[in-house]
This record gives sequence, structure tokens and C-alpha cells, in this order.
Amino acid sequence: MADINALVDQLSALTVLEAAELSKALEEKWGVSAAAAVAVAAPAGGAAGGAPAEEAKDEFDVVLTGDGGKKINVIKEVRAITGLGLTEAKALVEGAPKAIKEGVGKDEAEKLKKQLEEAGATVELK
Repeated sequence: MADINALVDQLSALTVLEAAELSKALEEKWGVSAAAAVAVAAPAGGAAGGAPAEEAKDEFDVVLTGDGGKKINVIKEVRAITGLGLTEAKALVEGAPKAIKEGVGKDEAEKLKKQLEEAGATVELK
């Protein structure tokens, strides 16, 4: 069990760019898409956050509610934030409202909201 905890700590220390590189490397190695990994990781993050996170509001979900008529710019930002491929990012933007990131700190959530809004998106923090 100690090895798994050490691995979790190492992955938690990754920057967004490093996480995107890791995602691409795993896609190539295992022949899967990041959309499947995001779908699997999202419930796990939600379960780990649970009710205590909502009470303390230490963690937020960044939810894309619309593209504001600037779909291409929003897709580019979603790809930069999530590391998704073009098709997956386009599907996410077109399927709004959708969570872009879940269980992030307040500072990161505000930063991501600002990035997306500058691209033309409408965003909610939950």
C-alpha cells in the first residue's frame, strides 16, 4: 500500500503540462483515449471529495455552461486545460454544461474560470 500512496503523492505534484504529457504517453502506451481516463477519474475525484469538501468549500468543480458563440476559442482552451484531443474537447464543449475540472482548489478554479471566460465561454464554479 505504501507504494500506491507514494505514487499518488507524485502524481499530485505534477503540473498541468506534465499531467497532459503523462496522459498522452499513457494513451500511446495503452491505446486508450483521455476521454475514457477523464470519465473514470471524475467519479473517483467526486467520491474522494464527498460531503466534507462541500461543507468546507475547499474544492470546486469548474463547469462549462456555454461557448458564448466562440466555440473554436473555447475548444482550444479546454484542450489546453484538460489535455484532451480535438474530438474529445469539441464533444465536451458542444455537450455543455459539462465539468472541465473537478475537485480543484479555489485559486486554480478561479484561474481556470478566468481562462475560459477570456476565450468566450460561460463558466460556473460549484
